Amino acid sequence: MAESARLKHQGGSPTGSPQAGRKKTQPSPGTRAKPQSGAPGHSFKKVTLTKPTFCHHCTDFIWGLAGYLCEVCNFMSHEKCLKHVKVVCSSLVPTLVRMPVSHCFGPPGHKKKFCAICRKQLEESSTLRCEVCELHVHVDCAPFSCSDCRQCNHDGHQDHDTYHHHWREGNLSSSARCEVCKRTCGSSEVLSGMRCEWCGITAHASCFGIIPPECKFGRLKNMILPPHCVRICSRNFSKQHCFRISETTNTESEENDDVDTVSAGAQKESQTTSSVDSSKQSVKIFDGNDAVKRNQYRLISVPRISKSEDVVEAALRAYFIPDDPHDYELQMYSQQVLVSEDIINRNGSMENTKSQSVFRESIPEAWVLRTKPKDCEVLKIFAGWLKLGVAYISISISKSSTVESVIKEVLLQLGRQDEDPQGFQLVEVYMGSKQVQRQTLTNQELLLEKLQEIRKMSLRQMNQTRFYIVENRNTVVQVCLMVCGLPPQLKADEYMDLLQDHLAIKTHLVSVTHVYQGQGAVVLQISCFSEAERIYMLAKDTSINNKQLSAVIIPEVLTNKLAQDCCPLLTFVNPKSGGLKGRDLLHNFRKLLNPHQVFELTSTGPLAGLHTFREVPYFRILVCGGDGTVGWVLGILEEVRHKLTCPEPAIGIVPLGTGNDLARVLRWGAGYSGEDPYSILLAVDEAEEVLMDRWTILLDAQEAADSGKENGISEPEPPKIVQMNNYCGLGIDAELSLDFHQAREEEPGKFNSRFHNKGVYVKVGLQKISHNRSLHRDLKLQVDKQEVELPNIEGLIFLNIPSWGSGADLWGSDSDVRFGKPRIDDSMLEVVGVTGVVHMGQVQGGLRSGIRIAQGSYIRVSITKPIPVQVDGEPWIQPPGQIIISVAGPKVHMLRKSKVKQKKQSGSLKESRTESLIPPEGGN
Repeated sequence: MAESARLKHQGGSPTGSPQAGRKKTQPSPGTRAKPQSGAPGHSFKKVTLTKPTFCHHCTDFIWGLAGYLCEVCNFMSHEKCLKHVKVVCSSLVPTLVRMPVSHCFGPPGHKKKFCAICRKQLEESSTLRCEVCELHVHVDCAPFSCSDCRQCNHDGHQDHDTYHHHWREGNLSSSARCEVCKRTCGSSEVLSGMRCEWCGITAHASCFGIIPPECKFGRLKNMILPPHCVRICSRNFSKQHCFRISETTNTESEENDDVDTVSAGAQKESQTTSSVDSSKQSVKIFDGNDAVKRNQYRLISVPRISKSEDVVEAALRAYFIPDDPHDYELQMYSQQVLVSEDIINRNGSMENTKSQSVFRESIPEAWVLRTKPKDCEVLKIFAGWLKLGVAYISISISKSSTVESVIKEVLLQLGRQDEDPQGFQLVEVYMGSKQVQRQTLTNQELLLEKLQEIRKMSLRQMNQTRFYIVENRNTVVQVCLMVCGLPPQLKADEYMDLLQDHLAIKTHLVSVTHVYQGQGAVVLQISCFSEAERIYMLAKDTSINNKQLSAVIIPEVLTNKLAQDCCPLLTFVNPKSGGLKGRDLLHNFRKLLNPHQVFELTSTGPLAGLHTFREVPYFRILVCGGDGTVGWVLGILEEVRHKLTCPEPAIGIVPLGTGNDLARVLRWGAGYSGEDPYSILLAVDEAEEVLMDRWTILLDAQEAADSGKENGISEPEPPKIVQMNNYCGLGIDAELSLDFHQAREEEPGKFNSRFHNKGVYVKVGLQKISHNRSLHRDLKLQVDKQEVELPNIEGLIFLNIPSWGSGADLWGSDSDVRFGKPRIDDSMLEVVGVTGVVHMGQVQGGLRSGIRIAQGSYIRVSITKPIPVQVDGEPWIQPPGQIIISVAGPKVHMLRKSKVKQKKQSGSLKESRTESLIPPEGGN
């Protein structure tokens, strides 16, 4: 363990790469600052400042020419602040982790951030961010980050309902306030301040230590799915798989894996340093056999004449190893380094070197950092899931120490020597930043030999390896996979036969627990990790009837542990909506909530999320997407509601589409424009529930379809049933939607913003301005079984909500004794006509309203020739026949945003008018 603080002075400017220095040999008494006890693990030296610099402790400007820089993590401080520094050095962060949880690295964000490892400002092209927590790192720093992500579920070992704050340093808003002293604790200049990843409270690094450790999950407590209520068997799956994070999201981080890019970054910085100071030279350092095989090294910059301890210390700094440099030495790099165990001294001879040995200018350019052999060591055994008052037990081991003897010694120190050692295991845990790997050791395995073997392969890996003592438990393996993309309307045994034919599943290990026939999906319960992994990977490369299969891991929600007032928010995000804003929301909601309650709709649609929440007694849904996405979720919900314990969850909307008419009516706005995701969740929590009608449309084509002609015999197209939430249009309205849809299909990459989409709509409309279709001659309309005579119109529209075509009030607000006041829950449709493109444009501009034709609950339209039809923005050409519109099953529960102050409203006058058309309580 490193000393709590070291202050050093060294000639020359500090190197640009992050370093992890340790105790130096006899610095000059006149230049060494007095050690401070408040800086755990840091190795400070006094440096001359050449540009404006801020203190990482107090965030104030450092006046004068001198500051104190940690050679380990680049922590910069005033001299007066040294004794108050509480933040540990980056090299010691792994020692603070009790239960390691790996990160999910994805592409960088778009805001100014700082690296959590080297504390330097990030550049977009070479940075990564965790999809689950607030960790931001350089690509070349990522391998040195420890597995300290949020623990969002358990796998059967943990059994606790109390969660502590999960603190993350820095990258706070500049307006963040300290929970203790109420003063500003954020900074846009340096990595400073602390934030809990669960409840979101912020504090100064010097204040957060006095905050009670238990986390209550903050303002969003009732919306968050508590981690102790989620169980998932995931031994063979990465967190990306468990959280359903798209593989394309992590392509960049996978390509830049491990230390390859570290070498590039170190080389660049070393070259910069060398150009400034010609008295130094660059040396390649490998940390073990694995790095030599992969040719992955770190570059260090050292004076051309250096003491051996200084070079070893610089090598340790490059690999963030917080150990005493006297325990390490360098082996000359050669092709035989993997088979040779000889330690070469600094002058190339086979003799032991003395501390006065120096590097010469003819020194080889590459060395391998090795540990000196020891006959005994002190090993830390962590308590793991055992409920103990200590984090670890220190055990002295020798060459003869076995796993069994160590377990006995640990039990003795814990006062549990009467318990059978056979009831415990020793588990080796590698805390890699991207995946935590566990390996159970055999009782007769020699631990000292094990340590030497790991160090020989990689010192960095050894620094991230721990040993845990755990109780033997006969845990039952239950991995749940949902497989989608199967043919619909089959029985459970037919699906099993199909999976056995295409995936060769082992029926004695796999069983079907749920079948969703309408969606062509089944849920499998698998009692073997390797079989679950095989099915998961094979499904992604399998097609049935030219339809690609997909598989997702389904977590188990322990509803008996949910608090009575808990109403978790099931969140669906369509990342294809709203340009990049959908992906940003997906990332932010994974951070603010439990990632197990956030589902991306591009993989399995809404079904996986609804199945996960099937036994939750009360929950709400948030849909991030356009009106089409909302209709998709409502459709699947209607299909599976009989299988849900909460059959009528209320649904809120984050509008990411082009029109967003339903979102406008429910006060969620005309479109998402970058609002704070936390504020969105608060608004959802405070929203009121209202009821809304849904409608079933039966399209019965009486004319034979071209595809139905066979051997000269024509068969009529079978009836088609669709659901409607907003409106249905026939004629010019649907024709414009169809042209827009076809243009988007031809060049989908261009349709990534609302402004462009609306521009295309205008262009299409202008092309149709002179067309005359006389739609009223081709239609016959019945409303509640009464014939209705149509005026001379080009478009006929049936409205369920008082917003059409991106917020236009087509029905109008004028009073009319012939018709009742429209409401979204009155089981009535408003029938409106438009005379052409010019009329539609006038309605869009608020200059006119449509032609009111009728109101009713049962609509029948007879079509005499093919015409364009659109339902909630989905257009097609409908052959001649009958269109019947009737009220669907039960009304759906929607969330309407509570009214806010006038100055915060961003809606237009048209939106405020449509709000008055919604009933105050949503009742009939």
